[in-house]
Amino acid sequence: MISRDSIVRLLLRRPGTVESPAARWTATILALAGAAMLIWSAWIHLKLWADGYQDIHTIGPLFLAQGIACILLAIPLVIWRGLALQLVSAGTLIATAAGLLLSANYGLFGLHESLKVPYTVLSLYVEFGGGALLLAGAAILALAAPAIKAQSNPSRAPSRT
Repeated sequence: MISRDSIVRLLLRRPGTVESPAARWTATILALAGAAMLIWSAWIHLKLWADGYQDIHTIGPLFLAQGIACILLAIPLVIWRGLALQLVSAGTLIATAAGLLLSANYGLFGLHESLKVPYTVLSLYVEFGGGALLLAGAAILALAAPAIKAQSNPSRAPSRT
């Protein structure tokens, strides 16, 4: 049975805690690329918000919230690059892109978006691409062998007296 402690340890896993140098470097590069995609998505949403989406009921505040949330996720992602943070960030990007597709196909909060509006296709590439990068990084962290810890209480060598 999987214990709560083992799940917490897994979710807190960072690139520095895995054994393979290749896995460490790959997970780090994917996390940094994902953080760049979060910032790009934030820039798109904050630009659109400033260009007039701020006046759209419900959608305007959501664009502002998405821009701020992506920045607030990108900063700790660059610093810590942990598995849980990568999963949350990937979910944010994918959910944002899914919201755009939902709005374009069915309407959302009274807005029926078009994929011909500026930045929509770019936004889909950035958000689905960033989500994929972060999910790949999270998978590497989850599947890589953990680094072997040094024993905290090593046996002492005999001493001369």
